[in-house]
Amino acid sequence: MPCHGDNPERIVHIEDRKFRYADFCQQCGKLQSRYSVLKFASIGQSVLGKPIWCVRIGKGSRQVHVNAAVHANEWITAALLLRFLEDYAAALEDEDPKSGQTTTRRQAEAWYSDYTLWAVPMVNPDGVDLSQNGADHCGPYRSRLLEWNGQSPDFTRWKANIRGVDLNDQFPAFWEVERERRGIGGPSPQDYSGPAPLSEPEASALAVLTRGVPFEHVVSLHSQGKEIYWNYRDLEPAEAESMAARLAAAGRYRAVKLEGSDAGYKDWFIQEFRRPGFTVEVGEGVNPLPPEDFEEIYLDVHAILAEALSL
Repeated sequence: MPCHGDNPERIVHIEDRKFRYADFCQQCGKLQSRYSVLKFASIGQSVLGKPIWCVRIGKGSRQVHVNAAVHANEWITAALLLRFLEDYAAALEDEDPKSGQTTTRRQAEAWYSDYTLWAVPMVNPDGVDLSQNGADHCGPYRSRLLEWNGQSPDFTRWKANIRGVDLNDQFPAFWEVERERRGIGGPSPQDYSGPAPLSEPEASALAVLTRGVPFEHVVSLHSQGKEIYWNYRDLEPAEAESMAARLAAAGRYRAVKLEGSDAGYKDWFIQEFRRPGFTVEVGEGVNPLPPEDFEEIYLDVHAILAEALSL
């Protein structure tokens, strides 16, 4: 049964307290069938060969990117982003608004005209499945995963991909400094930067997409803390701080100037393109966030993403 608070009219929901890659793909298929404005394409494959899906919507010249579920145990962010896409598409195409729908037709039409949104809701599909299902279905990686996880079969706190690489430490933005700071020399549930920048297919696919489309700004959804990080080594453009303040005010989050962090997607985007990039830490508590908080968290996330399409 869907989690308490889910609207039965909606396609995107969390069922039985989980949101695995198969759930994600099933709901994407239903969205694709119902809404012609949602354009689906694979930008690459995970280590285990799962397509990494990008969803595009809009015809505007202003290009914006949002990604989610970079960290395995932050899988709730994939459902949050997919729900936003559903609400956006429904506001454009459905004759009657759904009960509790958060996007208005006027909003959606303005976004669709001005922006093209490129969303990658589940960057780390192998890790998402591992954190929820355990290692039994991971083929040749099973024994190694158990070893990297201290022989524990509980992977609910796992953040990395299936090779034990933290995808948000993979980007070529002072990667060597981050690797030294972390001090993790091999595969691990979190904080291992990998053998080289962009060594992992999931991070590489995101970098190829980002280099191929002139995004004005990007947002990466993580969890948790109700904070928005907007700076990187003073390389961010002057308007980034005020943009972060607008996003934070919309979602009742805190805009935070973060120090002592490198090699993340937002860091690399700012360094390489000198354009605004934001990491949004959704919700509050302990990862993985409780699925029963999904609807409440979504209201704030919707407000933040709506503002990101109005900057």
